Amino acid sequence: MSKEHIDNDLLIAEIIKGIEEVKGQDITILDLRNIENTVCDYFVICNGTSNTQVNAIVGSIQKIVSKALKDKPWHIEGTDNAEWVLMDYVNVVVHIFQKHIREEYDIEALWGDAKSTIIPTNY
Repeated sequence: MSKEHIDNDLLIAEIIKGIEEVKGQDITILDLRNIENTVCDYFVICNGTSNTQVNAIVGSIQKIVSKALKDKPWHIEGTDNAEWVLMDYVNVVVHIFQKHIREEYDIEALWGDAKSTIIPTNY
């Protein structure tokens, strides 16, 4: 499947499964489509409690998206210190933070014009 043929909603659903698989916290989707000059359509943001959990979330997302959609991120950065990892799936960018780093950067506020959806978790 090429990037253009993967539905954003399907990709986001698989990304969320990957986050939930390893108990990622505070999952939020920002819809950036109605904002001018954005680099992608959606941000999926979550946090983990440690660099180990942040990297586990990254691995889980990669595994689940790859298995379900045969897709892999175009680029990943931040895994060395795992305080803020960015996974770029072109139309969807995933931000995986440690909680204190997420609070410091507060990208939800930076992108305050975006439609925000909070995903409830059952753990």
